[in-house]
Amino acid sequence: MTLHLHDTATGKRSPFHPMEEGHVRMYNCGPTVYNYVHIGNMRSFLLADLLRRTSEWLGFKVTQIMNLTDVGHMTEDDLDPSTKRPAGDRMEIGAKEHGLDPWELSRLMTEAFFEDAQTVRLRRAHHYPKATDHIPEMIDLIERLLEREHAYEAPSGVYFDVASFESYGSLSGNTVEDLRAGARIDPHPDKKNPADFALWKKDENHIMQWDSPWGRGFPGWHAECSAMGMKYLGETFDIHTGGEDNIFPHHECEIAQSEGATGKPFVRVWVHARHLLVNGKKMSKSLKNFYTVRDLLNRGYEGRVIRYALLSGHYRQNLNFTLESLDAAQSAIASIDGAWKALRFASDESSDPEWPSRIERVLTDFESALCDDLNISRAQSALFSLVSDIHRHGISSTDAPQVQAALERLDEIFDCRPDQEHELEPAALLELIERRQQARRDKDWALADELREEALKLGYVLEDTADGKTIWTRSS
Repeated sequence: MTLHLHDTATGKRSPFHPMEEGHVRMYNCGPTVYNYVHIGNMRSFLLADLLRRTSEWLGFKVTQIMNLTDVGHMTEDDLDPSTKRPAGDRMEIGAKEHGLDPWELSRLMTEAFFEDAQTVRLRRAHHYPKATDHIPEMIDLIERLLEREHAYEAPSGVYFDVASFESYGSLSGNTVEDLRAGARIDPHPDKKNPADFALWKKDENHIMQWDSPWGRGFPGWHAECSAMGMKYLGETFDIHTGGEDNIFPHHECEIAQSEGATGKPFVRVWVHARHLLVNGKKMSKSLKNFYTVRDLLNRGYEGRVIRYALLSGHYRQNLNFTLESLDAAQSAIASIDGAWKALRFASDESSDPEWPSRIERVLTDFESALCDDLNISRAQSALFSLVSDIHRHGISSTDAPQVQAALERLDEIFDCRPDQEHELEPAALLELIERRQQARRDKDWALADELREEALKLGYVLEDTADGKTIWTRSS
């Protein structure tokens, strides 16, 4: 099957074919490492993970790059009320809040990000370039833009001249005229146009500084992703992802400066996740509906449950996150766990001739869903079709290998298999379960209850299924 993706730039859903046959090159806007990752950020990272896993499911080699912004991310939407100017660099603001210098904050929050990424089972990107490690590449990009007259130098730094790039606004739908008319920020005396954006900034009060041909300063946020994306993936690459809040100004500016410097198309397909809402509202600390991954772990939810909840719902639709939705995800995971357990206790009954056709139908429906612009809801339905068949029809030892292979195949996308599935079960537990099953066959209900209590003391809860089998879960 062919993967179809909705491209933000064209507004259309089209077949996706990578530039190089069999090889997908993908760039994902990663975290600004000034604080712990919140679940809105994580939803966009999970979109990137889903796209990578889907591409690999379809047989593509994937080169995935996710940047780490550790300087230059200006809080354009957070204006200083006294000056009506941007409040500053998120790294420096975060450093003040945590009582650290920006370099130490970056190190600690980068480590925290990788821990959270592992918690929700993100596959490791192939490179995690840090902005502060790529200052020379940014300087080179700015020099090319100056040479091609897409940028100009001013006392406060270097700015991109949006009027020099005719297609500025093609991704977001914003025109230079509209931006000029609706400017929320007072015109900067150094800018030719209010929409012009900084490529290099000079500010003697900024802690993080580097030498450049234009004096000591630091890079603009937008320049970072262009420089790093082109370094690792080439001047044109296949896919760029992010949250919808990245569309403007960040990704719009990336296109302008990248294509302005090279004269080549920058990205072939843009994929953006819609906003995550919490209890129907925008997530905000003031509304007390702001969650980090760590907050949810502290409430007792597993990382794989958080992953499943944040993947639920199509990426191009707003996802309304609630604690009830987490509980629903937990119930769904429990049902999937039950399917894995059923495979442990496959019976000696004869093979069911319907299993091959059931598996073929599920895998076909699952792949079709993924290829339909990552339709995760349909993919979940296909997964639960298999889970339900396992619970409904039971598994014989003959059928177990092919059913397990199918479940493992689907789990390549969802990655919600419990870690303990890889452990060998205690022989004493298996012996106890067999004794209890014999007691039930003998209708010795008192002994069966006694053995259930014995299992509980060992740390296991025994459950009897409708078809006469017994499955177990850990009691803690």
